[in-house]
Amino acid sequence: MEFDDDRARLYIGSVRWQFATTMPQWPHEYTVRHWRTDLVPQFEAFAEYIRSAGVIKPWPRDAARPRYHHTYLALDGWEYWTMGEPIAETVVINRALLDAAAAQPNSGQSLLSVARSHIPETGPQVMGPTS
Repeated sequence: MEFDDDRARLYIGSVRWQFATTMPQWPHEYTVRHWRTDLVPQFEAFAEYIRSAGVIKPWPRDAARPRYHHTYLALDGWEYWTMGEPIAETVVINRALLDAAAAQPNSGQSLLSVARSHIPETGPQVMGPTS
């Protein structure tokens, strides 16, 4: 079975997302491959999906000379990316809200509370194999 937006949503909802405290000026969260060793095939499939279905953008976006050009996948108000290593070496998947103003630390809303407003009400689901 091919990985698609629906499978991505299942994976996203099945893993822990940690706020990146070392970069509060660029609010984002990440998940780590080894946090859910039972979902490594889905982690890899999602990383591949980000790269195949996403678009390449510079970062920082407002820089005269961007430091990186990563592939970003927009899904349900979030933008997902990896750091570009080969899939077998990819350890982290990052995400940030597309509405940057909503993610600012002083906006009065946490990423978690803003994220909850973007999550479809589908109930609990279990991840299975991607193929």
